[in-house]
Amino acid sequence: MLKKIILNLFRFLVGGLFVFSGLIKVNDPVGTSIKLKEYFEVFSQDIAGFFKVFIPYSLTISVVLIVLEVVLGVMLIFNVKKNLTVNFLLLLIVFFTFLTFYSAYFNKVTDCGCFGDAIKLTPWQSFYKDIVLLVLIGVLFLFKKDLLDSNGKWAKVVVMLSFLGALLVSIYAIRNLPIIDFRAYKEGVNIQKAMQPSGTLEYRYIMSKDGKEVILDEYPTDESYEFVDMQLKNPEFLPKISDFAVWTDQGDFTDLILEGNKVLVLFNNLEKVDKNELDKITPLVNELKGDIEVLVITASSAEEIEGLLAEKGWDIPYYYGDATVVKTMIRSNPGIILIQEGTIVKKYHINNTPQSEEVKSLLSP
Repeated sequence: MLKKIILNLFRFLVGGLFVFSGLIKVNDPVGTSIKLKEYFEVFSQDIAGFFKVFIPYSLTISVVLIVLEVVLGVMLIFNVKKNLTVNFLLLLIVFFTFLTFYSAYFNKVTDCGCFGDAIKLTPWQSFYKDIVLLVLIGVLFLFKKDLLDSNGKWAKVVVMLSFLGALLVSIYAIRNLPIIDFRAYKEGVNIQKAMQPSGTLEYRYIMSKDGKEVILDEYPTDESYEFVDMQLKNPEFLPKISDFAVWTDQGDFTDLILEGNKVLVLFNNLEKVDKNELDKITPLVNELKGDIEVLVITASSAEEIEGLLAEKGWDIPYYYGDATVVKTMIRSNPGIILIQEGTIVKKYHINNTPQSEEVKSLLSP
């Protein structure tokens, strides 16, 4: 009886966590694909070069893993095909545990993206979480003969609906933007304010004296102490945005970008842009000219962006931005962001490029 209770508890915990994790990531498959690409790049350098083969398929692999997480979690909760479910879950958690251990031990990918941008975990926190899951799934694997195997049609219908739902939401999020934006650059955020601490930052100091380490709340005036390290007491006060910068060869233009009304067209990689899709933006550039400034922020070279602007006839300025920051700001290449006095008013996927009238109404005084 006790064993049955424990197995059911483990089953609901594991299944629920997999569904929760999958549902968060199904909201932003592009974000998960970026993390997978990071892993593949690291593994191709550190382990074997063949991992480069997977980089172009990061988005497809992302969708497969996300949908698999949701479906396996639902199957475990409803006891559908218990042997297949537990075996797959064990394989997945062994794979995830390896990834998180590698990230933590070698400090390679500092955010595993286990819960997307909704819940941030350090590499070691991610690893410990996977160790706990490995133990829970290991117990289910060892005693899977004691788990019930549901033959109810309703349970299989729920599994099929979860599969279709996760797949369709993933496709929607890819072709549009994340339904819920958990990132620092979400609509309504004032970038200038988000770049400032939300309170007074306080530190504690790790000092050494007579061969022993002590932690002090204030820096000592006693010169016999030797400085070892310092720790932030209130990391929750750190700026939500610390990496936003825009520049040209003439210098930094970050403050200028955050003044007045701006329409930002962001490219994280010009090589991967469908040039025909850009025709959707051309009317916006032409019709807003003289009313609202439209400008490009790109992580590509001057030669690439100047060639594109000339090809499309866009007489607008361009600035440089970090590729990772651009990808964080918007999950579209290119994407469009409306900014008013530093506040993000609206974000658009290239598939949903707005009309000039809509932009003017949103950025009106």
